[in-house]
Amino acid sequence: MNAVLSRREAMRRLLLAGAGTWLAARLPLRAWADTEPAVPGKRRAKAVIQLWMGGGPTHIDTFDPKPEAGNDYCGPFNKPIETSVPGIRIGELLPLLAKQADKYAILRGMTHGNNGHETAAYMVQTGRKSGERDVYPCAGAVVSYCRGVDAGYRGLIPPYIVLTEAQGRFPECGFLGQRFKPFATGGDPSQLKFMVEGIVAQGITDPQQVTRRDLLHKLDVLPQLLTNNASLQALAKSEEQAYDMILGDGAKIFDLSTEPNELRDRYGRTRFGQSCLMARRLVEKGVPYITINHGGWDTHKDHFPAMRRKLPELDKGFATLLDDLAQRGLLDSTIVWWGGEFGRTPKVDWDPPWNGGRGHYGKVFSHVVAGGGFRGGQVVGASDAKGETVASRPIYPCDLLGSIYELMGIAATTRLPHPQGQDARVMPLPSDGIPSGGILKEIMG
Repeated sequence: MNAVLSRREAMRRLLLAGAGTWLAARLPLRAWADTEPAVPGKRRAKAVIQLWMGGGPTHIDTFDPKPEAGNDYCGPFNKPIETSVPGIRIGELLPLLAKQADKYAILRGMTHGNNGHETAAYMVQTGRKSGERDVYPCAGAVVSYCRGVDAGYRGLIPPYIVLTEAQGRFPECGFLGQRFKPFATGGDPSQLKFMVEGIVAQGITDPQQVTRRDLLHKLDVLPQLLTNNASLQALAKSEEQAYDMILGDGAKIFDLSTEPNELRDRYGRTRFGQSCLMARRLVEKGVPYITINHGGWDTHKDHFPAMRRKLPELDKGFATLLDDLAQRGLLDSTIVWWGGEFGRTPKVDWDPPWNGGRGHYGKVFSHVVAGGGFRGGQVVGASDAKGETVASRPIYPCDLLGSIYELMGIAATTRLPHPQGQDARVMPLPSDGIPSGGILKEIMG
């Protein structure tokens, strides 16, 4: 009997690899006490789509153009365009987003002063100082904890998804532990078949999966002998859910071939564009947090040719996502958050080997938020005439994150389960000494 159990356990672990580990984690472990998870009467948003521009996108070439600063600052992008909101201009390579300006707010006063990828990414996504004793969870892990399984989420898909590769700058789950890591899909949704790791197996057809499942059941006689064993019943439930991800409704969620070709073309047949479409589908299924990890913004060299490639791709995916969510009545309950760990140096380095490059810049940069209770058609904060410093209304990472949490109905004072029992909260306390300009009341409906 032990040999049969050992074989079953080996096959179960193989089956539950990837997405299946999440399904196993759905089994009750323990309840966290004293979480204070809700802000009564204030919850507007049900989901967040985070468009993470890894490497740090330039603010001057996107949402805070400075043509009057001259060629050393704006380079060839010296013709910003008017948007659908009078008085708001954005970069000339974002014409589709210009038409959607009534839907989003531009945060031009973002700042933290840190120029390191890992440390800045940690600060932006946790609202904490870098280099301290504890590694706090990022926003996706916090939402997964406060709005996930322990808070009543019953979706088959994990509550925190990354399309397509994990960011890798720091452990996203922090001290919450592996249970709150995101499920990174891998694969490329722009390909003919989206090969989601742990769900879609390369070279294995659905009939082959069914045959393997049937063989497993024939080999495993233990559940037939111990029909009332709670542990075996729980394992059987996990297996059922895992196969639903592989063969049933779960797999269908990741099948973009069911979407109209015209809509897929509008999003752009790129990894980023199709990831935006995939994110919309996940929101429709109730997933509370989706990150699209879209790197390549670390443009120390040949910055402007890179922007001519990346900005049109961003424009199609981001603008279509906003419009698609709005058309389906989902934007009011879905926060869309665009930005990276910092911006790029306002002054262009024309000398070799940089050939018109921009470096890291955490002193001032831009983020964009839309939906979920954020009012569009607004600009919050400003940089100076050359985009080098914050001129008005500084916005620190904790201000932005605190605003997102409030709209999600998550109190800033919510306690997080610290492994050593320390008093850890969702947001820093005033005594933590972290700079703050206050949450974004100006644009919170």
